[in-house]
Amino acid sequence: MIVLIVIASVLLATISIIQFKNEAKEYHQERLENKEKAITEHINYVLSTTTYPLTTRNLPLIFKDRIHELSDIHNLEINIYGLNGKLLISSKSSFSIDSIPPPVPPLVLKLVQSSIEKRYVNITNKDGVKNRSSYTIIKDDKFKPLGILNIPYVEDDSYYESELRNFLLRLSQVYGFTLVIGFGLAYFLSTYITQTLKTISDRINETSFMQKNQRIYLKANSTEIDSLIKAYNAMVDDLEESAVKLAQSEREEAWREMAKQVAHEIKNPLTPMRLTVQSFQRKFDPNDPDLKQKLNDYSQTLIQQIDTMSAVASAFSNFASMPAQQNETLNVVQVVELALDIFNEDFIAFESSEDEIISVIDRTQLIRIITNLVKNAIQAIPEHRENKLVSVKVQREDENVMISVQDNGFGIEPYNAPHIFEPKFTTKTSGMGLGLGIIKNIIENYKGSITFETEPGKGTVFTVRLPIKN
Repeated sequence: MIVLIVIASVLLATISIIQFKNEAKEYHQERLENKEKAITEHINYVLSTTTYPLTTRNLPLIFKDRIHELSDIHNLEINIYGLNGKLLISSKSSFSIDSIPPPVPPLVLKLVQSSIEKRYVNITNKDGVKNRSSYTIIKDDKFKPLGILNIPYVEDDSYYESELRNFLLRLSQVYGFTLVIGFGLAYFLSTYITQTLKTISDRINETSFMQKNQRIYLKANSTEIDSLIKAYNAMVDDLEESAVKLAQSEREEAWREMAKQVAHEIKNPLTPMRLTVQSFQRKFDPNDPDLKQKLNDYSQTLIQQIDTMSAVASAFSNFASMPAQQNETLNVVQVVELALDIFNEDFIAFESSEDEIISVIDRTQLIRIITNLVKNAIQAIPEHRENKLVSVKVQREDENVMISVQDNGFGIEPYNAPHIFEPKFTTKTSGMGLGLGIIKNIIENYKGSITFETEPGKGTVFTVRLPIKN
């Protein structure tokens, strides 16, 4: 809008300047022609009433007393030249030596004599002022050339320049006011449009596949923006549907992987059990004096493998079906401190910002969270490291209780970090890798969160946030 207003004002100003110049040019051309026609008729009248013979030589005598009268009447300078281009008589004062007209230039003289109209207008610029000078053949009553009439004419454009300045001033005022209005309209329109676009842009920036995305409820007057909003809302619906399908697919894949892992873990002890039984069948001798000892060894081997399978089954059962919550009002600080008593390591430090933080939570599940995190922290510290440290802190943060477990162990490598809470994932040589997955489920059931920060080689800190329910 603003560019169009500026372009329109520039074009109008340019056209106006050209128009004023053309009008001035036409005015001076027409004025000179009218003056020339009137002076020519007057000269013809003088020639028709003179008593001198009509010859070129007599022209100064004929117009001696009349040329100044003609100049005063028509308010123009008048010069009469001979047919050879020499000045015969001029309306200028004879003592004005500096301003005596020069002879007619040869080229102009030739153009006057060769033209059909026997007339030529010579246009020159002197000191930035345009001068017109008309040359016309003077004829006698028999149309015989007697001399050349010269009328110098200085174009006075002061009137048109004044009118042009006034017009451009009024034009600038009108367009200046229009430009101000244009700026205001452009500002309000752009603000209205960009506000809607900014809302859409913010929502797009906030859109994530891993969260619940909000639809945009705006009614835009612009059809294009309204279509954009509809397209975004359709994308959010499709994204949510895809997220549900992906989550379901991931769960199914996780359970399939879990089933494979459990089957693998169960098969591992079955092989030595089978070999033990087969060996017992082949080597069984009722009369063997060491029969009792061998039976005991076989039994210990079988019991050990059965315990392994039982541990796998228990871990899987704990992960697959969490026990119902038995919530009770308790002091979180006291329960955490109690959970740490089962550990014999002297490098475990406990700290609390308050002596009492009351919340409603399942005691067993809270102890399970603490013991799992502390156990992982202890196992993450290398045996050879001096100044081992596991720090457990409890503090209140707004409406949450925050429990942090920090160690100075190996840390978590960047490529392992995204998989820490996945079922069956573990960096240890033993275990099913279900511990963090189980406690994550417990925490999320309480609408809480668990996060971690790590630095490879220096340690890790896990932070649990649980809402305080009074």
